[in-house]
Amino acid sequence: MRKIGYGLGLAPLTVALACTFSAGASFAQTSWPDRPIKLIVPFPPGGGTDFIARLVAEKLSVQTGWSVIVDNRPGAGGNIGLDAVAKATPDGYTIGLGQTANLAINAYLYPKMPFDALKDFAPISSVASQPVVLLVNAASPHKTLADIVAASKAKPESLRIGLPGNGTVGHLAVEMLERRAGIKILNVPYKGAAPAMTDLLGNQVELNFANTAAAIPQIAGGKVRAVAISAAARLTTAPSLAAVPTVAESGYPGFEAITWTGLVAPRGTPEAVVLRINTEIQKLLKQPDVLDKLAKDGDTPMGGTPQQFGDYIRSENQKWGTLIRDAQIKLE
Repeated sequence: MRKIGYGLGLAPLTVALACTFSAGASFAQTSWPDRPIKLIVPFPPGGGTDFIARLVAEKLSVQTGWSVIVDNRPGAGGNIGLDAVAKATPDGYTIGLGQTANLAINAYLYPKMPFDALKDFAPISSVASQPVVLLVNAASPHKTLADIVAASKAKPESLRIGLPGNGTVGHLAVEMLERRAGIKILNVPYKGAAPAMTDLLGNQVELNFANTAAAIPQIAGGKVRAVAISAAARLTTAPSLAAVPTVAESGYPGFEAITWTGLVAPRGTPEAVVLRINTEIQKLLKQPDVLDKLAKDGDTPMGGTPQQFGDYIRSENQKWGTLIRDAQIKLE
């Protein structure tokens, strides 16, 4: 008999839960939604997570006739917004767009978390992923990742890398590369991606692990050169990045460091509602115009079942938690 999931823990389907599911299915089909659905975004307007959220909200509204309202609640690396989701009434009218930081990284960086990413949410569906791109200034003598590794081995910390902050995927990607390649690069944290990119353009730093949205315009303008991307496979949907090799194929098999986004609901949200939203997300991620918009920003669609997303959240927690502990990374 099929198992039913609530939060990230799975339990056998008992008679009582079967009755609950039946009632939940009826609820989802007859009365839900009869008012707007709030989609909480734990970052400010204008960023990559906000772009994904607004695309999802717009397409869900067109596709289903639902009213989906984006509610930006930034702060504390995404913890404030996701905490609002975790503590919301589990009735299907509040969902959130979580991502790597607040669902898989922050728990290992912050001394105290307002929620438990593995217990306080009902996963709905992963949405999209975005790698970071290792960039050098267009005038740099370093053409490949092998060049960068060789220079770093010859003189540890001679190369400086600009980072959008401590504990970001870009920062952790550097830590992962250092451990895999046996090198030391001097990390230079900034308060955001923009100043880090500015200093790469001005040659104040030699390297930058930037998200694709920030990297693509600079690559297209000929101001920087992409050396490698942190995805498991090449990003063939983005013309300016299609020929850029992955870190994995450049000598470090299995290397992957990506920012991913996914929808979650408060734990206890009726499974029928979770499955209904999941079904619509899978349809949405197959629409040509959605795929085109994602590709232009360097995003790759993900999708899958709620259980698959829950399993992925757990695996990402294990990966990043292990790296953060081993590298003794702390917020400053």
